[in-house]
Amino acid sequence: MDCTVQWLDDLGMAFVARTGSGHLTMMDGAPEGGGNNLAPRPMELILAGAGGCSAYDVVLILRKGRQDISGCEVRLQAERAESDPKVFRKIHFQYTLRGKGLKADAVERAIRLSAEKYCSASIMLGKTAAITHGWTIVEE
Repeated sequence: MDCTVQWLDDLGMAFVARTGSGHLTMMDGAPEGGGNNLAPRPMELILAGAGGCSAYDVVLILRKGRQDISGCEVRLQAERAESDPKVFRKIHFQYTLRGKGLKADAVERAIRLSAEKYCSASIMLGKTAAITHGWTIVEE
């Protein structure tokens, strides 16, 4: 896996990343740090990546388990250290899963497997952060 990040000097503290799969994403800093608030902060993208990684796992596991899932949303709330390096100290993943007849034990198992085995991003973040999970099933 590779990625190239280039500073867009004419935009203050904005950067563009080109991923190994050829996709582009932009990042920017806060105005007080010379940024223009044009794009997410790098740490926001790390948090979003963990949410996306986990949601992907949960949906895939539930589908493989023949659960009739039609929606998955993960809301992440994080706290960072107050001093540098401002690593994540606490992260809570709150899942809202929609579907017909979703089984609570299957949902719990999918989230646990993601957290403990499959989601590289959240497992890595768990080295500095206490990670918790919650979930709600919405019947459709």
